[in-house]
Amino acid sequence: MPMNTTIEYEVTGKYALFSEVATRIGGEKSSYQVPTYQALRGITESIYWKPTIEWYIDEVRVVNRIQTEGKGIRPIKMSGGNDLSYYTYLKDVRYQVRAHFEWNDNRGDLAQDRNPAKHLDIAKRALARGGRRDIFLGTRECQGYVEPCVFGDGEGFYDDYGELDLGYMFFCFRYPDNRGDDRFTRKFWRVKMRDGVITFPRPDDENLDEFLVSDKKTTPRFTLGRNQKSVEEES
Repeated sequence: MPMNTTIEYEVTGKYALFSEVATRIGGEKSSYQVPTYQALRGITESIYWKPTIEWYIDEVRVVNRIQTEGKGIRPIKMSGGNDLSYYTYLKDVRYQVRAHFEWNDNRGDLAQDRNPAKHLDIAKRALARGGRRDIFLGTRECQGYVEPCVFGDGEGFYDDYGELDLGYMFFCFRYPDNRGDDRFTRKFWRVKMRDGVITFPRPDDENLDEFLVSDKKTTPRFTLGRNQKSVEEES
């Protein structure tokens, strides 16, 4: 893809909860210190997404100080009634994100929809309006807000902080739609933040640890003009 397909945006929220399923022991939830690649991709896809494209998160800048706050929650039990659980949220979060899209090579059925200039133009217009769908910071009760920015602008708490090892974290899911086969996997990595910035590898990086979730998933089919609008119809 010869042209630039990058967007830069800032996402803020009063609370965030970026947790991994394996850590939810006994109904408790505790957030990672920073957003996962998967969470940021979900936010970006809420701004604008079509099956023709695949978003890649290049970098995230943690602007505000990492703070947590615990809350007592009364979730509804499957058997009925309520239970008491404790969730640990991130508080007063602010992130700058740089992302770009590429064609989803596994969607040859949508090759006629590959117009990078129009996709980028629509994505920027959607970003200026706060996204096409509601923005959530890891979970539905944590509302987020997005707006365009210049990545790196403004003062950040971790500027000149040096390297910070954030430990072993969930990275992303890889769906059949992205992989080109029927496998559904999840990936993990060891995260290091330098001066408040985390630079992400690509999801297909061989250094990521990958674990199989299912090998029986199927890819949904789309047809332009029937169950999918072309980018020309949307612009």
